[in-house]
Amino acid sequence: MGNNLIVNEVESIAGIEEEDALRADMYSFLANLIRTEPSEELVDTLKNLSGDQSNIGKSIKLISKLSSTLHISEISDEYVNLFVGVGRGELLPFASYYLTGFLNDKPLSKLRDDMNKIGVERLKEVKEPEDHVSSLFDIMSGLITGKFGRLYSINEQSVFFEKHLNSWVDLLMTDIESSKSAVFYAPVGSLGKEFIKIEREAFRMNVSG
Repeated sequence: MGNNLIVNEVESIAGIEEEDALRADMYSFLANLIRTEPSEELVDTLKNLSGDQSNIGKSIKLISKLSSTLHISEISDEYVNLFVGVGRGELLPFASYYLTGFLNDKPLSKLRDDMNKIGVERLKEVKEPEDHVSSLFDIMSGLITGKFGRLYSINEQSVFFEKHLNSWVDLLMTDIESSKSAVFYAPVGSLGKEFIKIEREAFRMNVSG
């Protein structure tokens, strides 16, 4: 799998609020952790992270600690067992699978319709369906930062989140967190679950307000 599931990005539009920049960074961070086996560069970056006593901070601290104590080959093997496997991994992080039990089903078709409207295309060398969770996180990040030609409002972000992530991503993150074979990726699941919880509440407050 490539470094990104989406293309035709432009430079992020300057002037977004710091809070939105942090949200976009978190979406990208989670996408990079789940997208493919980690590179040495990514693991070295993770070793230098620091957290606080919030639930997100605790997960980040644990990810950083495990990056230092586990060999990269162990982390890579864990990724393969979880998401690749022989034939298939323990988990299939695709919207279609979580929502219907099948890959390449109606949720993917609906996503492609919305991607066309936004102007997002899958990289030619990427074979995986676009409803991989990392692709969806990439798109959320791009909507926030203006990587698809304009900044999308909080309401527009909320609509995409509700249509393509909200109904299933909690279950995926819980499955990652609780997998018997997950050591490094368990706190990744915890981090994702907590971040999505915060996003969901923020969208609820902004849209209802």
